[in-house]
Amino acid sequence: MEKIILEASQREILGSQVKQLRKTQKIPAVLYGRGFENKNLTIDKKIFEKIFKEAGSSTIVNLKVSGEDYNILIHEPQRNPVTDEIIHADLYKVDMKQELQTEIPLEFTGVAPAVEELEGNLITNKDALEVKCLPDKLVSQIEVDISSLKTFEDTIKVSDVSVPEGIEVLNDPEEIIAQVTPPRSEEELEEMEKEAGAEEKAAIENIEAQAEAEKAEKAEEESAEEKSEEQPKE
Repeated sequence: MEKIILEASQREILGSQVKQLRKTQKIPAVLYGRGFENKNLTIDKKIFEKIFKEAGSSTIVNLKVSGEDYNILIHEPQRNPVTDEIIHADLYKVDMKQELQTEIPLEFTGVAPAVEELEGNLITNKDALEVKCLPDKLVSQIEVDISSLKTFEDTIKVSDVSVPEGIEVLNDPEEIIAQVTPPRSEEELEEMEKEAGAEEKAAIENIEAQAEAEKAEKAEEESAEEKSEEQPKE
C-alpha cells in the first residue's frame, strides 16, 4: 500500500486565537504519544479532510513536520456540532514495534439472498471490530460478505469474519455481526408509524415548553431590571 503523507507546521497560536486560524482554512492539531512531548500543529483543512476520508482512524499516516517524520493514527476529529466541519484533530504518534489496540471498520459486501429473494431486512449489529496488532498490520477496513445469509436463520458471527494475518480480533467470537429478519407485516408498520408520530409530537411539545420557559424567564429578568431602574438613587 502506498504511503499516505500529511504535512503540518508548528503552531504558536493557542487558546481563543485559534478561531482566527480556522478563518484561514487551517485547523489546529495536537501530536501526542507515549513518552512523547506534545506538539501543537497547524494543518490545511481541505488536505486533512481528503486524507482522513482515505485513511480513517485505522491506517498509518506519515506525518511530516519541520523536517521530521512521524508514523501516526488520526483519531476521530472534533467537529462543529452545527456545521459538522472539522475544527480540531488529534494525531497519535505510533511506536511501530509496539502492538496497539484499536478498531477497524467493517465493510459489508455482496447481496444477501434472504433480502433479495425473501424481502427480509438486513440487520448489522456492529460497524467495527476491536483488534490488537502491530501498526504495520493495520488495514483501513475489514470486508464482510453477506451473501451467505440465505435464510432468516442464517447469521454471520465474529468468528466467521476473515481477517488479515497478524491481526487479533478482541470481540466475542459468538457475537452476531449480521443477520436478516423477516419482512414486517402491515400491522407492525402501522404501529411503528404511530410510535414515531407520538415521539415526534412529544419532542415538539418539549421544545415548545422549553421555549415558553425561556420566554418567561427572560420576561422576569426584564421586569426585575425595570424595577431596579425605578428605585430612587441615594
